[in-house]
Amino acid sequence: MRKSTTIPSRFLNLSNDFEFAGWGTILHLQLEGSDYEAGEARIKQNDETKVLGQFTASALAGNAVLGSVFYALPAVVGVASVYSPISLFIATLTLFIWRPIMEELGSALPICGAPYSYILNVSSKTLALLGAALLFLDFASTSVVSAATATSYLAGEVMLPFPDFVGTILVLAIFTLVSLSGIKESARVALCVLTLHLITMTILIIAGAVHWAKIGNDQIKENWHDGKASSASEIAKQTFNGFCLGMLGLTGFECTPAYIARIKPGRLPLVLRNLHYPAIVLNCVLMMLVLAIVPLETILEGDNILSLLAEKAFGKGLRLYIAVNAIIVLCGGVLTGILSACELLEQLTLDRLIPRSFSRVIPLTNAPYVSVLSFTAFSGIIYASTGAQLSIVSKMRVTPHKFSLVWLVVMSLFPLALLLLKFNRGRLPRTPNTPFWVVLFALALVPIVFAGNIIVDPTTAGYFAAYLIVIVIFFSATQNKTHILKWIYGIYDQFPSLHRWRFTKSWGEKIIDLMRTLRRQPVCILVRTDEINRLFQMIMYVRDNEETASVKIVHFIDEEFGIPSELEANARILDEAFPEITIDLIIVTGTFNPINVAALAHCLSIPPSLMFMNCPGPTFKYNVADLGTRIITL
Repeated sequence: MRKSTTIPSRFLNLSNDFEFAGWGTILHLQLEGSDYEAGEARIKQNDETKVLGQFTASALAGNAVLGSVFYALPAVVGVASVYSPISLFIATLTLFIWRPIMEELGSALPICGAPYSYILNVSSKTLALLGAALLFLDFASTSVVSAATATSYLAGEVMLPFPDFVGTILVLAIFTLVSLSGIKESARVALCVLTLHLITMTILIIAGAVHWAKIGNDQIKENWHDGKASSASEIAKQTFNGFCLGMLGLTGFECTPAYIARIKPGRLPLVLRNLHYPAIVLNCVLMMLVLAIVPLETILEGDNILSLLAEKAFGKGLRLYIAVNAIIVLCGGVLTGILSACELLEQLTLDRLIPRSFSRVIPLTNAPYVSVLSFTAFSGIIYASTGAQLSIVSKMRVTPHKFSLVWLVVMSLFPLALLLLKFNRGRLPRTPNTPFWVVLFALALVPIVFAGNIIVDPTTAGYFAAYLIVIVIFFSATQNKTHILKWIYGIYDQFPSLHRWRFTKSWGEKIIDLMRTLRRQPVCILVRTDEINRLFQMIMYVRDNEETASVKIVHFIDEEFGIPSELEANARILDEAFPEITIDLIIVTGTFNPINVAALAHCLSIPPSLMFMNCPGPTFKYNVADLGTRIITL
């Protein structure tokens, strides 16, 4: 029997019976051997995905972070002139603020797709959706800028037999194929690329230092005389503008938490350290060498300033070597964007924000080909849209500015997530415990740098807003499919003639069937207590954040305490209170642990990502990532 209500239908001519679900049931469940086998297999599979050590994990993001010197240095010197080393040094120091924040979040919630997954576990799905849109745009911009800069470097050294935009498309296509080989193999490729880059930059620094010692300080004095500001306020302005754009030299740092579940336990702090210290050295030392060896006029006219440095220091042979290295490492940045985006899309699929087809994989490599191809296509669209207005290759120095705001806003999501975690999930075990003032300082720093980037290039705000709006609309539509269908059903209701025409009279039933299909996927609420206020809060979360008409309240029987006395009665009350949701109560024999949760997921055909629980405390024996569940209440 379906639930009923005395509340009249919101529709004038059509029924709203579809809004009311069936009555819930109470079930005592004994998991079977096949369920336990499936649960153990799932846990084993999750453990086997943790394949990245500190160096392979560093390499995936390292090519984007350390390869950014090829486009960050020209951008910074264009606004900060001779004060560029100071600006870059200050910019790279800011990561000392972000590292403990990212480490604390990573220890609390080692789940792929961060910081989207962080926000999803500490706040609402709507805010997490916005974070996912920003993150997806950031990964796309990382790939686009890396690919376009690689082509720009190549075009600056040789005459290409094809238009430059074709080169960028080829780079994206080649590394799409590489990413389809699987994450472990891709990480090995990335490690080789990063190793070559670090060796190359070491050679360049040594060659530059030797040449500087030979020529003395005449060139740097001349550059200082030509580029110094006329007043203290002008010095501060140039240094600040350089600092704002100098954050481009850290692009890629935010990608590391996106694949944190693939990193071996305890390695994240080492990975962040491995990325940070080389970034300080490369950005600051290389910028000093450029100013000490290359005339300022030449620096400001050229984009390939590290190639110019190499030629001045050691000749055309080193210049060619630097150009080749630039192309290779920037292509590694493309790989970083693709793989990070795939981890995000996989998490969005598990959370039912995007269709399940995105999780389809190639059997041989286990690579998610739908996600890879979709992300590459989106990156191509971004490249085409900016190229139409900016002529990317000829104005490559300007292009990275268009994406700097994306990176800044994504970086702001980390302190925001930690702030919400401290207030909403404060009981969650984690280390280290970042001081509150550090979190606030990071949040305060972002709008300052954000405003500085807009002052340097106001068009950045337009590009940022345009791309973000498009992605948010797409994600919002996928998250609110049922609501959109209700609006369509309501519009159909307003035209009674459509209910009689031969070709349109069945539309109403088709819309209803589609809504019922979308709401058919059940979700689980894992509970330990029978307190109705806690149960009510969890049901409210599901109603507001999930498109479902079926909720299963699950309680694992504790041998010591048994079934809470009011649990069955309260489940019936909630079933009455929410007529649009069928609320079942399932009593499971067994203890609450990762294997039993995975076994239950197999038995009920509900993925662990759609199983919700209260925030665990310091005495909880398992990590949230081991369970695969989502935290929705304190």
